[in-house]
Amino acid sequence: METVRDVITRSVLSVGPGTPLKDVARLLIEHGISGLPVVDQAGRVMGVISEGDLLVKEQSREAFHHRPLARIFGESEETRQLLAKADARTAGDAMTSPAITIDAARSVNAAAAVMVERRVNRLPVTEDDRLVGIVTRADVVRTFVRTDEELAELIRRDVLLRSLWEDPAAFSVSVINGVATIRGRVERRSSAAIIERMVEMQPGIVGVTAEIAWAMDDRDLQPPAADYFSPKSPS
Repeated sequence: METVRDVITRSVLSVGPGTPLKDVARLLIEHGISGLPVVDQAGRVMGVISEGDLLVKEQSREAFHHRPLARIFGESEETRQLLAKADARTAGDAMTSPAITIDAARSVNAAAAVMVERRVNRLPVTEDDRLVGIVTRADVVRTFVRTDEELAELIRRDVLLRSLWEDPAAFSVSVINGVATIRGRVERRSSAAIIERMVEMQPGIVGVTAEIAWAMDDRDLQPPAADYFSPKSPS
């Protein structure tokens, strides 16, 4: 299965929490990007600062929604965050936190799902909680623009060999217009089902015809009951 690690851009710009907002704005404009990860000295992602965070400073404090009797009961959490951004001077003050990130080991499909669900165009990518790159919607979309030959090789290499430790030479794999056909033989019925599901999940595959024979139906097999700790009757 293709992972985020396979498609990320590793030369990623980031700023520290103490970076002045003027410098943040300059980086966004110079590089034509909409946001930057904010990282600490160890490279851990603290948040993300975007054009939207900077635009908050252009609004007057009176423009924010103030709930009734705010002077007595205090502002809502959302309004307090907006007011803090309006007063911000550094990236750490203005950033949106916690950041929406994704681990490099997650699948490209998972990255696409997060982007759609959270309505973001880019995700900082982490390994061991440290920033290693960035993945954008464009990176994800590019995984769907592959030739049939590239998709067939992806199935052989990433699904059969790397993920399932199956010999690709034991299978016939072809892809026509994004529809994969895979034929072969495995020991267990569950293995055949796993292969079909994993092929379906590959970005760019729009359909699967799986003709995989199996020797043993293991769907209803149950492991033997463990009796290691069962008391034994005296002999």
